[in-house]
Amino acid sequence: MKKESVEITEPVNLCLKGGRLNPSALGWSRKPLIQCNLTDHFLRKKKWNYWAVFNQECLFSATISNLDYIGVVFCYFLDLRTKEFFEETVVTPFGIGCDVPNGIDEDVVFNSKKMNVSFKRHSGTTVIEAQFITSEKKNIKANIEVFHANTESLNVVVPWSWRRFQYTSKQFCLQAQGQISVDDRVYNLDSSKTFATLDFGRGVWKYSTFWNWASFAANLDDEIVLGANLGAGWTDQTGTNENGVLINGKLNKIASDVVFQYDKNDLMKPWHIYSKDSDDIDLEFHPIYHRTAKTNLLLLYSKVHQMIGTFKGFVRDENRKTYIVRDAIGWAEEHHARW
Repeated sequence: MKKESVEITEPVNLCLKGGRLNPSALGWSRKPLIQCNLTDHFLRKKKWNYWAVFNQECLFSATISNLDYIGVVFCYFLDLRTKEFFEETVVTPFGIGCDVPNGIDEDVVFNSKKMNVSFKRHSGTTVIEAQFITSEKKNIKANIEVFHANTESLNVVVPWSWRRFQYTSKQFCLQAQGQISVDDRVYNLDSSKTFATLDFGRGVWKYSTFWNWASFAANLDDEIVLGANLGAGWTDQTGTNENGVLINGKLNKIASDVVFQYDKNDLMKPWHIYSKDSDDIDLEFHPIYHRTAKTNLLLLYSKVHQMIGTFKGFVRDENRKTYIVRDAIGWAEEHHARW
């Protein structure tokens, strides 16, 4: 059994003076207690807010990111029944217009001729608004309210060195409501059936990296709401991971690393995702749709294979109780980046 990293229970700064990683920030927490006081590291800082909202009918995602020397903003929409998919991206030099603050409770807003996106925080909620025209001349709008006041989250500081590190806050299994429209077609999001996930990232990355990431949420029997966040690759040999299960808003941290087993030559085949050093997680992931996103610029290369689909299998909580997962909507991905 892998020994778990320390749980942080009080607010702490991510960085010391001069931008070095603060040793007191090493560990994980149930709430976003890490204060992201990123400084220095000229052109090496990475900041992003990624939101995904989904139910059995559709998935919508919006991201505002600032990678210091470039800003990348993108939105995409998938109808899970018809497989109709739309995605648009805006790139800005030196992150112009992508003001991504350090604080997790601060608003993030991007406006351009091509795309408008905002994530505005209120007491216990986030309002996501987006509007863009696709290359197919589709007018897509989203107005979504996410509720997160009474839900724990998974917050982890991942160290590669004292000068290279990442703070990630995964806020998942959140209820959401609102509307998404594609031209005249309207998708109404019922809060009892719709979930949202936030990937909040602030750090100083190595130039070349790789990761796997999986996340899902579902309503189980007996009024149980369950979700998971699982990752591998980027956390290897760091002494920590981003693996956890949420059950009715309570975080169960998974100490074990997780294995992503899949056919790299045919990503539409089922994936096997399981805990390496325990029997806490054993899941089969069945892709429905293969999203590929590739950016190849002078300093930046990124290629993502994001498979959107369903999970089945089981997870266990810290008391060894087993929960059976069936047809839970979510995603599993592989990502190669030089940035």
